[in-house]
Amino acid sequence: MSALTPPTDMPTPTTDKITQAAMETIYLCKFRVSMDGEWLCLRELDDISLTPDPEPTHEDSWEDLTDLVEQMRDDTEDPNYLMANERMNLMNMAKLSIKGLIESALNLGRTLDSDYAPLQQFFVVMEHCLKHGLKAKKTFLGQNKSFWGPLELVEKLVPEAAEITASVKDLPGLKTPVGRGRAWLRLALMQKKLSEYMKALINKKELLSEFYEPNALMMEEEGAIIAGLLVGLNVIDANFCMKGEDLDSQVGVIDFSMYLKDGNSSKGSEGDGQITAILDQKNYVEELNRHLNATVNNLQAKVDALEKSNTKLTEELAVANNRIITLQEEMERVKEESSYILESNRKGPKQDRTSEGQALSEARKHLKEETQLRLDVEKELEIQISMRQEMELAMKMLEKDVCEKQDALVSLRQQLDDLRALKHELAFKLQSSDLGVKQKSELNSRLEEKTNQMAATIKQLEQSEKDLVKQAKTLNSAANKLIPKHH
Repeated sequence: MSALTPPTDMPTPTTDKITQAAMETIYLCKFRVSMDGEWLCLRELDDISLTPDPEPTHEDSWEDLTDLVEQMRDDTEDPNYLMANERMNLMNMAKLSIKGLIESALNLGRTLDSDYAPLQQFFVVMEHCLKHGLKAKKTFLGQNKSFWGPLELVEKLVPEAAEITASVKDLPGLKTPVGRGRAWLRLALMQKKLSEYMKALINKKELLSEFYEPNALMMEEEGAIIAGLLVGLNVIDANFCMKGEDLDSQVGVIDFSMYLKDGNSSKGSEGDGQITAILDQKNYVEELNRHLNATVNNLQAKVDALEKSNTKLTEELAVANNRIITLQEEMERVKEESSYILESNRKGPKQDRTSEGQALSEARKHLKEETQLRLDVEKELEIQISMRQEMELAMKMLEKDVCEKQDALVSLRQQLDDLRALKHELAFKLQSSDLGVKQKSELNSRLEEKTNQMAATIKQLEQSEKDLVKQAKTLNSAANKLIPKHH
């Protein structure tokens, strides 16, 4: 850009003109999506300063323009800068899509199907999030990018997802990996476990690195945030019939018109949306409470199983101790017999030494077997003792975890009670406001009746006035006739 020089016969653009042009232009190719209240805002990039210079000169303005163009070119050429902007845009779009879907679904109050527009836009946004930063796979037909590969890994991380993957593979109308991925997202939403599957997938960065670039959305913090936002969709009931639906050839384009709204109308609807927001929070807390109850039940089942195994190990340990005592007594008896046989061999005749020697060898053999058996039992006892210690440690950890879950459950129940009290208070206020409206309507009807009566009275007075005017005219004409006769 240093080769650019301002022509001598053309006027040099000033900073004020550049500022005015920047104020009047929004470059949609480089827009930045941000959350402003509850609606989408398209804001210009902050690369251009919108404060005019006090005394612009031709040379300074041309140098500022050159520096500005070079800075914008450097920013747009930086891949990390572009990827970070894309991640932020997709995360904000996911927030808007999820929030709009929950609000519209709760207001609708019925099971959603595949024709519901906010639900279609949600799947489009999720598809863009999963496609962000995908590595290209080389095939015979060229390079291919598909998010079906990462979704297939979920069944290895969460066994419950194997049913969804098998159902997707068995669908006859799906021929492309993109169609299988779209079907998988719909089945996971129907199962109300899309958030769980995405969290399990995002936690395994070493597996995702095979499919995604290092700065992709699924590899960064934005992916974890989106997975957390998906928990709110568990309050939605959806039902899809994918046998006749063509998921392979659908075009995933985000419709921004669904998220654009005037700020004045959004401020006017804040009062009406308070009850909806409270209901959303209540449904979210109930769903979280249900998950915590399931977790507590699973932990209680594990504790019961550990207690049963501990009781069984204690019984086996008592049996092993009894057997050790028996073996020790038998070994003492064998030692006494062997010592007695040795003494008898020394004192007895030589002809009896052969038979006694055989008995002694048999006794030694039996003693060796009993000694080996005792060693085996002692080794098994040590293994059982170590297993028991591990079980006790695991039980303590589980008891601690159960206590923490119970405390969290108590706090959530308290929050739920607070929300219910707030709901009752709002219902009371709504009832009182309805009563005030009813009284005002009755007063309005009475005022209308009085107005009608006054209008009728005014008409009668006008009619009587007309009659009086006619009578006055008649009298006047009669008087005029009588006056000449009198003269």
